[in-house]
Amino acid sequence: MEFIENERVLYLTPSLIRGKEETSEEARQLIEAYDDPSEQRSLSLDDTSSTEESPGETRLSLENPNDAIPYVGQRFVTHDLAYEFYSEFAKHCGFSIRRHRTEGKDGVGKGLTRRYFVCHRAGNTPVKSSNDGKPQRNRKSSRCGCQAYLRISKTMDLGVPEWRVTGFANHHNHELLEPNQVRFLPAYRTISENDKNRLFMFAKTGISVQQMMRLMELEKCVEPGYLPFTEKDVRNLLQSFRKVDQEDESIELLRMCKNIKDKDPNFRYEYTIDANNRLENIAWSYASSIQSYDIFGDAVVFDTTHRLTAFDMPLGIWVGINNYGMPCFFGCVLLREENMRSFSWALKAFLGFMNGKAPQTILTDQNMCLKEVIAIEMPTTKHALCIWLIVAKFPSWFNAVLGERYNEWKNEFYRLYNLETIEEFELGWRDMVNSFGLHTNRHIANLFALRTLWALPYLRNHFFAGMTASNQSKSINAFIQRFLSAQTRLSHFVEQVAVAVDFKDQAGEQQTMQQNLQNICLKTGAPMESHAATVLTPYAFCKLQEQLVLAAHYASFQMDDGCFLVRHHTKLDGGRKVIWIPREGIINCSCHQLEFSGILCRHALRVLSTGNCFHIPEQYLPLRWRRINTPTKLLQSTPSDHAERIQALQSMVSTLITESAKTKERLDLATDQVSILLSRIREQPTLTHGTRDPIHKTH
Repeated sequence: MEFIENERVLYLTPSLIRGKEETSEEARQLIEAYDDPSEQRSLSLDDTSSTEESPGETRLSLENPNDAIPYVGQRFVTHDLAYEFYSEFAKHCGFSIRRHRTEGKDGVGKGLTRRYFVCHRAGNTPVKSSNDGKPQRNRKSSRCGCQAYLRISKTMDLGVPEWRVTGFANHHNHELLEPNQVRFLPAYRTISENDKNRLFMFAKTGISVQQMMRLMELEKCVEPGYLPFTEKDVRNLLQSFRKVDQEDESIELLRMCKNIKDKDPNFRYEYTIDANNRLENIAWSYASSIQSYDIFGDAVVFDTTHRLTAFDMPLGIWVGINNYGMPCFFGCVLLREENMRSFSWALKAFLGFMNGKAPQTILTDQNMCLKEVIAIEMPTTKHALCIWLIVAKFPSWFNAVLGERYNEWKNEFYRLYNLETIEEFELGWRDMVNSFGLHTNRHIANLFALRTLWALPYLRNHFFAGMTASNQSKSINAFIQRFLSAQTRLSHFVEQVAVAVDFKDQAGEQQTMQQNLQNICLKTGAPMESHAATVLTPYAFCKLQEQLVLAAHYASFQMDDGCFLVRHHTKLDGGRKVIWIPREGIINCSCHQLEFSGILCRHALRVLSTGNCFHIPEQYLPLRWRRINTPTKLLQSTPSDHAERIQALQSMVSTLITESAKTKERLDLATDQVSILLSRIREQPTLTHGTRDPIHKTH
């Protein structure tokens, strides 16, 4: 297509005249290649096609030097002004430029000096000679031999030097980028001095790069993703700011781990050294974390979206949820690279810490490399994607595309995400795509392709301990932020994490005590409710209580096959199928909430109530949701009869707390009696003949 203005011809590619309806995924991959640091200086520009200035060309330029389109004969006082002008034109068109070469000798009477400015995709990257033993980066180059260029020549007019455009071509052999994409090109990603100072100040406070970006967006009042620089640019900036020797830090880090191991034999760490005898990867876990994993390691989050900013090292953190609904730390890993080999080593190290016990489910970010490794190293584990890490990308993905309808679309997305059946989800998704006109949106297509890894209708057969809920995800994310520090010393990081874990454990104990002391309000008066209140933690009981209250709104019908059909009293059809075998204590519902959360659903509770069941069967009050504070220190290393006695004692203590908290008189009596009992127990020896203290058992 040609666009005629002032008798000059500007060639535009089809992409330049397209609307801004969507961001191409291929363009994003291309932008990754634009960071290619290589500078290819040999450019096949045919000098014969570069027309020298002539009277005719000067006539075509007219007298309009401020025009937005370069033209032959256009004049500039300096070559820098010419570069800035061409750069602004390129940005508007959808590409960036770079300085190419200079011809001739500078100076009056010694010939003209020529300068070439070319498209960032001009030239071809030379093939690098491979060095033995040195790995080569397999990164696609952005160079494709583009012929677009601007040539300027230096002239002397009445003794005053100036630069005049003597050649210009805007023929591109590649697609140009949209305005919302071109800003990601390195030439336009800049960090001002004020922004640098601000970022360094943020770094010293210990916040993550993601948090820095969000704060800068808020301060500048721009939409997420619209800063003139990226997270990678910030990491590179902070990396250049680092003034410590990483090799010395690595040695100090290993020395620190050994010191901790000497003091606590139950502390575990693994590391690898590369061919140059440098620290490559390191993973570690604390004794309390390993003990917590023994009961609460059924569902795990492995968050690899953060980095130790001062060293630009990927950081992986394993986190779970305990019986009081609070995050608990399982382990940490620092990696040199994010690839299959590193992730495979990290998962093997973690399983080694946890005595080979793999989690039932694991939640990660959208890292396809990690997805493949989990399938190999944890074949029995169900892998899913963290919904909160997906949702965090929505503003940059859909804000510009949907405009005013963005919030409406997000509400519809959450509705679909929480549906119970696969059929409802897929029908709803199709309607959503039609309603919002997202048929060609690549992010929508990618989300649908991965739906079995994040949409709840596909995950309800697997246990996730409530970690897919939005409020729980915020709690986990806040917990992880405690371990991130932008300018921390590497050697102190293990110790710093230990302090954070210990602080969290102490805060957790206080919250646990507060939960146990709160006066639980029974809402239904059903025997099942009062029984569950004495067994489950307040957190888990509240979840069960919600279902008990809802159960009263459902009707149950026994069918010919002995199963029950349970549906809401306002519905005339549909419902859930519940199988109940009283003599075997088995109950199962087609909604799969028990499998998903470990809490019986309203449908099953309705059937139990109809069948005059006054206590929930023991197997449906799982150990991981019971009032057990930290039994794993003893349970995992002591004989089974001893463990059973401890569990029975803890059940008695939980009941004591529940009953004592009902009145001030009861609480005073319990406090006095427990103080006397505790004093008598402390008088007893801690070791008996032939018995080791199980707490200090080495793993």
